[in-house]
Amino acid sequence: MPDLKEYRLLSFDVYGTLIDYESGILSTLRPFLVANNRTDVSDLHLLETYHEFEVKQQQETPDMPYSRLLTTILQRITTKLGLAPPTSEELEVFGNSVASWPPFPDTVSALRRLAKHYKLVVLSNIDRASFALTNSGSLEGFPFDLVITAQDVGSYKPNHQNFEHMLKAVKGNFGVDKKLVLQTAQSQFHDHHPARAMNIKSVWIVRPGKIMGNREEEIYDWRFDTLGDMADALDVELSAS
Repeated sequence: MPDLKEYRLLSFDVYGTLIDYESGILSTLRPFLVANNRTDVSDLHLLETYHEFEVKQQQETPDMPYSRLLTTILQRITTKLGLAPPTSEELEVFGNSVASWPPFPDTVSALRRLAKHYKLVVLSNIDRASFALTNSGSLEGFPFDLVITAQDVGSYKPNHQNFEHMLKAVKGNFGVDKKLVLQTAQSQFHDHHPARAMNIKSVWIVRPGKIMGNREEEIYDWRFDTLGDMADALDVELSAS
């Protein structure tokens, strides 16, 4: 297998890989438990419930912008857990909560280091407006070379259509072939399994302790706990060449 330095472009998942998606979701869902005096729902159960309804909703409404999809998921979660229905104001706040989800501590510095060697492309299950808020806030206005959202494609990962769209775009914009692309992500479900099915090499950014998108079969070509660790490994390769 070639070294990391032999590739030309990283296609990134954002929420879960660059942004601490699970902490963001929990911080916006826990208040509903508190308001309903529910102390019997663990963080793990809350995240598993969220993931269950997120996947279902993305399959049922593949063209729904993620901010609207969030409001639908919240209604399903509160019904399943027997919580009071959210108000219209609460739904609006939850739908816009993506902007407040925090980055992982290593994200921005690692992106800056990786950008010295690679084209950096976003391939995210998000809508354009929500990503713009994340990019201008948590990601400190980082200048990605290309941004592709689920809204642009009309479907959500793990649909192969999203990866096909990305491959066509990076070939057209940068002249980069599939063999020089690395899908760089945390989620086995959304990214690594479909990437393998499409013969795209992938880098698993594990984010230890995170659980959404994990699968029993762990598929990857490279594995690092953090994006910073990947940047370190690339630096070692480059310094040795």
